[in-house]
Amino acid sequence: IHTFTSTGTFSVSSVDDGATLEYVIIAGGASGATKNQSAHGGGGAGGYKSSVSGESSGGGASALSAFAPDATDYTITVGAGGAASQMTNTTGLQGNNGTASSAFSISTTGGGGGGRAATTANNGGSGGGSGCNIHGNGGEGSGTAGEGFDGGARNDAGQFGIGGGGGGAGGAGVDASGTANGAGGVGVASSITGASVTRAGGGGAASVEGVGAGGSGGGGAGRLGTAGSATAGTVNTGSGGGALCGDGNVTNAFSGAGGSGVVIIRYAL
Repeated sequence: IHTFTSTGTFSVSSVDDGATLEYVIIAGGASGATKNQSAHGGGGAGGYKSSVSGESSGGGASALSAFAPDATDYTITVGAGGAASQMTNTTGLQGNNGTASSAFSISTTGGGGGGRAATTANNGGSGGGSGCNIHGNGGEGSGTAGEGFDGGARNDAGQFGIGGGGGGAGGAGVDASGTANGAGGVGVASSITGASVTRAGGGGAASVEGVGAGGSGGGGAGRLGTAGSATAGTVNTGSGGGALCGDGNVTNAFSGAGGSGVVIIRYAL
């Protein structure tokens, strides 16, 4: 088993006839959105593709076929997580998308940034969660087929509205419900390393009414408050970061950054 936590080279010196390898390829997760008050969506998880027999790819898709390598060098690209969005005083920013991962000419899409207030969330491997405010309503981002799910929807409850969670590789971001902000969507479990590990969860939403939890697999929870940061997606899981809702005129507050991706290869060549 070889786990790439950053970009590198997978070198194959010789291959037995008919030999194949299995892989899990996860792109970088997105960051959540941030702004003073209003409601903001969590970041979507990075796209997830697996060729492990009996397991799943993201978005509810089946595993892909195992890869038959040649005796050569393969470039393995591990995508970065989306950078945290900074809020200064009353301004805020949309969440930032993660970046793609790739191996063996197979690529996955970076997660979609969470939606700031009435700005529609970004599409991605998994979509960002929706935000809203008194001036309008945003929409959730869409996930990519075979890689991840859509972000969660907002609603108009509470003082300024309630946000939706970022999509996960294993399930959609949780919709706002009453005055409860949406949690991030769940990730996907894999036993490629021997033990079952869940990765690529979505980030939680945030509004003045509270915050949503991160999705299983490393998604970051939202945050409500003054200076500080929402929870980042866990490194090398491709998980989305949580949204931040500033409580008043906040200086130097940040959403949660997206978690970097990972490429895991299991072989007996």
